[in-house]
Amino acid sequence: MTTITAPVPSGGRRVEHPALPGGFAVPDFDRPLPSREGERIIQFREALREAMSEEMRRDERVFLLGEEVAEYNGAYKVSQGMLEEFGAKRIIDSPISENGFAGLGIAAAMYGLRPIIEFMSWSFSLVAADQLLNNAAKMLYMSGGQWGCPIVFRGNDGAGGQLGSTHSWCVEGLFANVPGTKIAIPSNPYDGKGLLKTAILDPDPVFFLESERMLGDKAHVPEEEYYIPFGKARLVREGDACTLISFGRPVNFCVEACEQLAAKGIECDLLDMRTIRPLDMDSVITSLKKTNRIVVVDQSWPFASIASEVVTQVVEKGFDWLDQAPIRVNTDDVPTPYAKNLEAEYLPNPAKIVAAVTRAMA
Repeated sequence: MTTITAPVPSGGRRVEHPALPGGFAVPDFDRPLPSREGERIIQFREALREAMSEEMRRDERVFLLGEEVAEYNGAYKVSQGMLEEFGAKRIIDSPISENGFAGLGIAAAMYGLRPIIEFMSWSFSLVAADQLLNNAAKMLYMSGGQWGCPIVFRGNDGAGGQLGSTHSWCVEGLFANVPGTKIAIPSNPYDGKGLLKTAILDPDPVFFLESERMLGDKAHVPEEEYYIPFGKARLVREGDACTLISFGRPVNFCVEACEQLAAKGIECDLLDMRTIRPLDMDSVITSLKKTNRIVVVDQSWPFASIASEVVTQVVEKGFDWLDQAPIRVNTDDVPTPYAKNLEAEYLPNPAKIVAAVTRAMA
Protein backbone atom coordinates (compact mmCIF):
# COMPACT_ATOMS: atom_id res chain seq x y z
CA MET A 1 0.00 0.00 0.00
CA THR A 2 1.28 3.46 -0.88
CA THR A 3 2.24 5.50 2.17
CA ILE A 4 0.48 8.86 2.41
CA THR A 5 2.29 11.56 4.35
CA ALA A 6 0.06 12.94 7.08
CA PRO A 7 -1.40 16.30 5.95
CA VAL A 8 -0.76 18.99 8.56
CA PRO A 9 -3.34 21.54 9.81
CA SER A 10 -2.41 25.19 9.39
CA GLY A 11 0.26 26.06 11.94
CA GLY A 12 0.67 22.41 12.99
CA ARG A 13 3.49 19.98 12.46
CA ARG A 14 4.06 16.41 11.30
CA VAL A 15 5.68 13.91 13.64
CA GLU A 16 7.51 10.83 12.39
CA HIS A 17 6.63 7.57 14.11
CA PRO A 18 8.05 4.12 13.29
CA ALA A 19 4.68 2.46 13.86
CA LEU A 20 2.63 4.95 11.82
CA PRO A 21 3.32 5.05 8.06
CA GLY A 22 3.39 8.69 6.96
CA GLY A 23 3.67 9.95 10.54
CA PHE A 24 0.91 11.85 12.30
CA ALA A 25 -0.15 15.49 12.41
CA VAL A 26 -0.19 17.63 15.56
CA PRO A 27 -2.31 20.82 15.52
CA ASP A 28 -1.08 24.13 16.85
CA PHE A 29 -2.61 23.84 20.31
CA ASP A 30 -1.00 27.13 21.36
CA ARG A 31 -3.28 29.03 19.00
CA PRO A 32 -6.11 30.71 20.98
CA LEU A 33 -9.46 28.98 20.58
CA PRO A 34 -12.10 31.00 18.70
CA SER A 35 -14.93 32.63 20.61
CA ARG A 36 -17.72 30.45 21.92
CA GLU A 37 -20.18 33.22 21.07
CA GLY A 38 -21.43 34.11 17.59
CA GLU A 39 -24.32 34.09 15.14
CA ARG A 40 -23.65 30.70 13.57
CA ILE A 41 -25.74 28.22 15.59
CA ILE A 42 -25.74 24.52 14.66
CA GLN A 43 -26.74 21.23 16.25
CA PHE A 44 -24.39 18.86 18.04
CA ARG A 45 -24.82 16.28 15.25
CA GLU A 46 -23.86 18.90 12.67
CA ALA A 47 -20.75 19.82 14.63
CA LEU A 48 -19.65 16.18 14.67
CA ARG A 49 -20.35 15.89 10.94
CA GLU A 50 -18.25 18.98 10.23
CA ALA A 51 -15.36 17.58 12.26
CA MET A 52 -15.34 14.31 10.32
CA SER A 53 -15.84 15.98 6.94
CA GLU A 54 -13.06 18.52 7.47
CA GLU A 55 -10.57 15.82 8.39
CA MET A 56 -11.70 13.59 5.50
CA ARG A 57 -11.10 16.44 3.07
CA ARG A 58 -7.65 16.98 4.53
CA ASP A 59 -6.55 13.34 4.68
CA GLU A 60 -7.68 10.68 2.23
CA ARG A 61 -6.78 7.96 4.74
CA VAL A 62 -9.75 8.90 6.95
CA PHE A 63 -12.96 6.92 6.45
CA LEU A 64 -16.20 6.22 8.35
CA LEU A 65 -17.50 2.70 8.95
CA GLY A 66 -20.56 1.52 10.86
CA GLU A 67 -24.17 0.45 10.82
CA GLU A 68 -26.41 2.70 8.66
CA VAL A 69 -23.77 5.45 8.31
CA ALA A 70 -24.06 5.61 4.50
CA GLU A 71 -27.39 4.99 2.74
CA TYR A 72 -29.45 5.90 5.81
CA ASN A 73 -27.25 8.94 6.68
CA GLY A 74 -26.58 7.53 10.15
CA ALA A 75 -29.04 6.20 12.70
CA TYR A 76 -29.09 9.69 14.27
CA LYS A 77 -28.28 11.59 11.02
CA VAL A 78 -24.76 12.47 12.13
CA SER A 79 -23.36 11.43 8.72
CA GLN A 80 -26.12 13.15 6.69
CA GLY A 81 -24.85 13.84 3.15
CA MET A 82 -21.37 12.39 3.68
CA LEU A 83 -21.94 9.47 1.30
CA GLU A 84 -22.71 11.89 -1.53
CA GLU A 85 -19.52 13.87 -0.89
CA PHE A 86 -17.03 11.11 -0.14
CA GLY A 87 -18.44 8.05 -1.87
CA ALA A 88 -19.03 4.46 -0.87
CA LYS A 89 -15.33 3.64 -0.43
CA ARG A 90 -15.02 6.10 2.48
CA ILE A 91 -18.55 6.11 3.98
CA ILE A 92 -19.16 2.41 4.48
CA ASP A 93 -22.25 0.61 5.74
CA SER A 94 -21.44 -2.45 7.84
CA PRO A 95 -23.38 -5.56 8.79
CA ILE A 96 -24.80 -5.75 12.32
CA SER A 97 -21.50 -7.16 13.61
CA GLU A 98 -19.65 -4.84 15.97
CA ASN A 99 -16.98 -7.41 16.65
CA GLY A 100 -16.37 -7.77 12.92
CA PHE A 101 -16.25 -4.14 11.81
CA ALA A 102 -14.31 -3.05 14.90
CA GLY A 103 -11.66 -5.63 14.03
CA LEU A 104 -11.64 -4.53 10.40
CA GLY A 105 -11.07 -0.94 11.50
CA ILE A 106 -8.21 -1.92 13.79
CA ALA A 107 -6.49 -3.79 10.97
CA ALA A 108 -6.96 -0.81 8.64
CA ALA A 109 -5.41 1.51 11.25
CA MET A 110 -2.43 -0.82 11.67
CA TYR A 111 -1.77 -0.63 7.94
CA GLY A 112 -1.83 3.15 7.77
CA LEU A 113 -5.45 4.25 7.37
CA ARG A 114 -7.38 6.47 9.80
CA PRO A 115 -10.73 4.78 10.54
CA ILE A 116 -13.67 6.30 12.38
CA ILE A 117 -15.83 3.44 13.66
CA GLU A 118 -19.38 4.37 14.65
CA PHE A 119 -21.24 2.29 17.19
CA MET A 120 -24.95 3.01 17.05
CA SER A 121 -24.73 2.75 20.82
CA TRP A 122 -21.73 2.18 23.05
CA SER A 123 -23.89 -0.49 24.68
CA PHE A 124 -23.36 -2.52 21.50
CA SER A 125 -19.58 -2.13 21.75
CA LEU A 126 -19.60 -4.70 24.54
CA VAL A 127 -19.79 -7.51 21.96
CA ALA A 128 -16.55 -6.08 20.52
CA ALA A 129 -14.82 -5.65 23.88
CA ASP A 130 -11.98 -7.99 23.00
CA GLN A 131 -11.23 -6.01 19.83
CA LEU A 132 -11.27 -2.68 21.68
CA LEU A 133 -9.57 -3.58 24.95
CA ASN A 134 -7.22 -6.39 23.96
CA ASN A 135 -6.33 -5.48 20.37
CA ALA A 136 -6.68 -1.72 19.80
CA ALA A 137 -5.60 -0.67 23.29
CA LYS A 138 -2.60 -3.01 23.51
CA MET A 139 -1.38 -3.19 19.91
CA LEU A 140 1.45 -0.67 20.21
CA TYR A 141 2.75 -2.30 23.41
CA MET A 142 2.31 -5.92 22.33
CA SER A 143 4.09 -5.29 19.02
CA GLY A 144 7.06 -3.62 20.70
CA GLY A 145 6.23 -0.30 19.03
CA GLN A 146 6.04 -1.79 15.51
CA TRP A 147 2.29 -1.37 14.93
CA GLY A 148 0.31 1.76 15.76
CA CYS A 149 -3.47 1.92 15.95
CA PRO A 150 -4.74 5.45 15.17
CA ILE A 151 -8.48 4.82 15.25
CA VAL A 152 -11.56 6.61 16.63
CA PHE A 153 -14.48 4.66 18.04
CA ARG A 154 -17.48 6.93 18.50
CA GLY A 155 -21.19 6.64 19.26
CA ASN A 156 -23.92 7.24 21.82
CA ASP A 157 -23.19 6.63 25.48
CA GLY A 158 -25.48 6.54 28.50
CA ALA A 159 -29.23 6.72 28.95
CA GLY A 160 -30.74 7.68 25.61
CA GLY A 161 -34.32 8.27 26.71
CA GLN A 162 -36.43 5.19 27.45
CA LEU A 163 -34.11 2.71 25.75
CA GLY A 164 -34.03 0.31 28.69
CA SER A 165 -31.23 -1.22 30.70
CA THR A 166 -29.23 -3.03 28.03
CA HIS A 167 -29.16 -0.04 25.64
CA SER A 168 -28.22 2.59 28.23
CA TRP A 169 -24.70 1.67 29.30
CA CYS A 170 -22.22 4.34 30.41
CA VAL A 171 -19.09 2.48 29.38
CA GLU A 172 -16.48 5.02 30.51
CA GLY A 173 -16.00 3.50 33.97
CA LEU A 174 -15.44 0.08 32.40
CA PHE A 175 -13.23 1.09 29.47
CA ALA A 176 -11.16 3.75 31.27
CA ASN A 177 -9.63 0.98 33.38
CA VAL A 178 -7.57 -0.22 30.41
CA PRO A 179 -4.32 1.60 29.53
CA GLY A 180 -3.48 2.35 25.90
CA THR A 181 -6.53 4.38 24.90
CA LYS A 182 -7.77 7.96 25.24
CA ILE A 183 -11.36 8.84 26.15
CA ALA A 184 -13.12 12.08 25.18
CA ILE A 185 -16.63 12.95 26.41
CA PRO A 186 -17.88 16.33 25.10
CA SER A 187 -20.70 18.25 26.77
CA ASN A 188 -21.65 20.68 23.97
CA PRO A 189 -21.44 21.15 20.17
CA TYR A 190 -18.42 23.50 20.31
CA ASP A 191 -16.31 21.02 22.27
CA GLY A 192 -17.74 18.12 20.28
CA LYS A 193 -16.26 19.43 17.04
CA GLY A 194 -12.91 20.50 18.48
CA LEU A 195 -12.37 17.28 20.42
CA LEU A 196 -13.41 15.00 17.54
CA LYS A 197 -10.99 16.72 15.15
CA THR A 198 -8.21 16.18 17.69
CA ALA A 199 -9.27 12.54 18.13
CA ILE A 200 -9.00 11.86 14.39
CA LEU A 201 -5.42 13.17 14.34
CA ASP A 202 -4.36 11.35 17.50
CA PRO A 203 -1.84 8.51 17.06
CA ASP A 204 -3.59 6.31 19.66
CA PRO A 205 -7.02 4.66 19.83
CA VAL A 206 -9.63 7.18 21.01
CA PHE A 207 -13.01 6.32 22.49
CA PHE A 208 -15.30 9.26 21.73
CA LEU A 209 -18.49 9.15 23.79
CA GLU A 210 -21.47 11.23 22.70
CA SER A 211 -24.96 11.44 24.18
CA GLU A 212 -27.98 10.74 22.00
CA ARG A 213 -29.93 13.16 24.21
CA MET A 214 -27.61 16.02 23.21
CA LEU A 215 -27.39 15.48 19.43
CA GLY A 216 -30.13 18.07 18.84
CA ASP A 217 -28.59 20.62 21.23
CA LYS A 218 -27.65 23.88 19.53
CA ALA A 219 -24.75 26.24 20.16
CA HIS A 220 -22.36 28.54 18.37
CA VAL A 221 -19.71 26.61 16.45
CA PRO A 222 -17.29 28.85 14.53
CA GLU A 223 -16.55 28.19 10.87
CA GLU A 224 -12.84 28.72 11.40
CA GLU A 225 -10.81 25.59 12.04
CA TYR A 226 -9.93 24.76 15.64
CA TYR A 227 -8.75 21.84 17.75
CA ILE A 228 -9.25 21.30 21.48
CA PRO A 229 -6.33 19.56 23.22
CA PHE A 230 -6.89 16.43 25.28
CA GLY A 231 -6.23 16.61 29.00
CA LYS A 232 -7.22 20.24 29.47
CA ALA A 233 -10.44 20.95 31.39
CA ARG A 234 -12.66 23.99 30.77
CA LEU A 235 -13.73 26.30 33.58
CA VAL A 236 -17.43 26.77 32.85
CA ARG A 237 -18.28 28.96 35.87
CA GLU A 238 -16.26 30.59 38.61
CA GLY A 239 -16.98 30.66 42.32
CA ASP A 240 -15.34 30.04 45.67
CA ALA A 241 -17.94 28.04 47.58
CA CYS A 242 -17.43 24.57 46.07
CA THR A 243 -15.79 22.88 43.08
CA LEU A 244 -18.11 20.92 40.80
CA ILE A 245 -16.40 18.37 38.51
CA SER A 246 -18.20 16.73 35.59
CA PHE A 247 -18.01 15.70 31.94
CA GLY A 248 -20.42 14.93 29.11
CA ARG A 249 -24.15 15.37 29.49
CA PRO A 250 -24.14 15.90 33.30
CA VAL A 251 -22.23 19.17 32.79
CA ASN A 252 -25.55 20.60 31.64
CA PHE A 253 -27.24 19.35 34.83
CA CYS A 254 -24.45 21.08 36.78
CA VAL A 255 -25.03 24.37 34.95
CA GLU A 256 -28.69 24.30 35.99
CA ALA A 257 -27.74 23.40 39.56
CA CYS A 258 -25.20 26.25 39.66
CA GLU A 259 -27.89 28.71 38.63
CA GLN A 260 -30.16 27.50 41.42
CA LEU A 261 -27.30 27.73 43.93
CA ALA A 262 -26.29 31.19 42.72
CA ALA A 263 -29.82 32.40 43.47
CA LYS A 264 -29.08 31.44 47.10
CA GLY A 265 -25.74 33.26 47.05
CA ILE A 266 -23.64 30.10 46.59
CA GLU A 267 -21.20 30.47 43.67
CA CYS A 268 -19.38 27.34 42.48
CA ASP A 269 -16.43 26.60 40.27
CA LEU A 270 -17.63 24.23 37.53
CA LEU A 271 -15.00 22.24 35.63
CA ASP A 272 -15.88 20.36 32.44
CA MET A 273 -13.15 17.71 32.22
CA ARG A 274 -13.68 17.11 28.45
CA THR A 275 -11.44 14.02 28.53
CA ILE A 276 -11.05 11.40 31.25
CA ARG A 277 -8.02 9.74 29.69
CA PRO A 278 -6.00 11.92 30.06
CA LEU A 279 -7.53 13.52 33.17
CA ASP A 280 -6.67 17.12 34.03
CA MET A 281 -6.15 16.79 37.79
CA ASP A 282 -4.00 19.93 37.87
CA SER A 283 -7.07 22.06 37.16
CA VAL A 284 -9.06 20.15 39.79
CA ILE A 285 -6.45 20.74 42.50
CA THR A 286 -6.09 24.41 41.51
CA SER A 287 -9.82 24.88 42.00
CA LEU A 288 -9.83 22.88 45.24
CA LYS A 289 -7.21 25.20 46.72
CA LYS A 290 -9.69 28.04 46.20
CA THR A 291 -12.93 26.35 47.33
CA ASN A 292 -11.78 23.57 49.73
CA ARG A 293 -14.79 21.44 48.72
CA ILE A 294 -15.36 18.96 45.87
CA VAL A 295 -18.51 17.45 44.35
CA VAL A 296 -18.02 15.09 41.37
CA VAL A 297 -20.98 14.48 39.06
CA ASP A 298 -20.84 11.36 36.86
CA GLN A 299 -23.60 9.65 34.87
CA SER A 300 -22.18 6.14 35.40
CA TRP A 301 -22.80 3.83 38.37
CA PRO A 302 -21.03 4.77 41.61
CA PHE A 303 -18.98 1.64 42.27
CA ALA A 304 -15.54 1.87 40.56
CA SER A 305 -16.71 4.90 38.55
CA ILE A 306 -14.78 7.84 37.09
CA ALA A 307 -16.10 9.86 40.02
CA SER A 308 -14.46 7.34 42.35
CA GLU A 309 -11.12 7.81 40.56
CA VAL A 310 -11.36 11.61 40.71
CA VAL A 311 -12.15 11.50 44.44
CA THR A 312 -9.23 9.12 45.06
CA GLN A 313 -6.80 11.43 43.27
CA VAL A 314 -8.22 14.46 45.07
CA VAL A 315 -7.52 12.78 48.42
CA GLU A 316 -4.04 11.68 47.30
CA LYS A 317 -3.00 15.02 45.82
CA GLY A 318 -5.13 17.62 47.62
CA PHE A 319 -5.98 16.26 51.06
CA ASP A 320 -4.55 19.26 52.90
CA TRP A 321 -6.94 21.63 51.12
CA LEU A 322 -10.11 19.67 51.89
CA ASP A 323 -12.45 21.15 54.49
CA GLN A 324 -15.07 18.47 53.86
CA ALA A 325 -15.05 14.91 52.51
CA PRO A 326 -15.48 14.80 48.71
CA ILE A 327 -18.99 13.91 47.54
CA ARG A 328 -20.00 11.88 44.47
CA VAL A 329 -23.25 12.26 42.55
CA ASN A 330 -23.78 9.26 40.25
CA THR A 331 -26.70 7.45 38.72
CA ASP A 332 -28.47 5.17 41.17
CA ASP A 333 -26.80 1.79 41.61
CA VAL A 334 -29.51 -0.13 39.75
CA PRO A 335 -30.11 -1.12 36.10
CA THR A 336 -31.35 1.79 34.01
CA PRO A 337 -35.14 2.01 34.29
CA TYR A 338 -37.33 2.32 31.22
CA ALA A 339 -40.06 4.62 32.54
CA LYS A 340 -39.40 8.27 31.71
CA ASN A 341 -39.97 9.58 35.23
CA LEU A 342 -37.83 6.84 36.79
CA GLU A 343 -34.99 7.44 34.33
CA ALA A 344 -34.96 11.15 35.19
CA GLU A 345 -34.80 10.32 38.90
CA TYR A 346 -32.11 7.68 38.31
CA LEU A 347 -29.75 10.17 36.61
CA PRO A 348 -27.57 12.74 38.47
CA ASN A 349 -30.17 15.49 38.07
CA PRO A 350 -29.90 19.15 39.24
CA ALA A 351 -31.83 18.50 42.46
CA LYS A 352 -29.31 15.85 43.53
CA ILE A 353 -26.41 18.15 42.67
CA VAL A 354 -27.86 21.07 44.66
CA ALA A 355 -28.37 18.72 47.62
CA ALA A 356 -24.77 17.46 47.37
CA VAL A 357 -23.31 20.99 47.30
CA THR A 358 -25.50 21.92 50.27
CA ARG A 359 -24.09 18.93 52.21
CA ALA A 360 -20.55 19.91 51.20
CA MET A 361 -21.15 23.43 52.57
CA ALA A 362 -22.42 22.14 55.94
